[in-house]
Amino acid sequence: MINISIKTSENIMPKPKKQKFPYLLGSKWTAQQKVDGWRHFEVINRKNQGKWVYAEMISSCDPNVKFWINAKILQDREFWEPGWQTLHDIQANIETQKYFADEEFAGYRSQKE
Repeated sequence: MINISIKTSENIMPKPKKQKFPYLLGSKWTAQQKVDGWRHFEVINRKNQGKWVYAEMISSCDPNVKFWINAKILQDREFWEPGWQTLHDIQANIETQKYFADEEFAGYRSQKE
């Protein structure tokens, strides 16, 4: 006798949705500009609201400085860098960005002439 099983929609488990920003909690960030006087922050909480993910940030130097931010903004290197960067690293990043912006402008300008 041959045993044949038929899969129905009742016995198939739906795939769980992939979590956005799975490593957000506990991650450390450096603000490119001071936020309430500080640059180094850590994510201490997260919440999902519809399609948005929010991170609660706390200053590593002042536990009284806390705020919620859309986690998507943390991906913008103009505002945030992952990890804790030194002031020297931050200034070097700014100089690098300026250099490439000037090079792009110079290349664009020479194409126009």
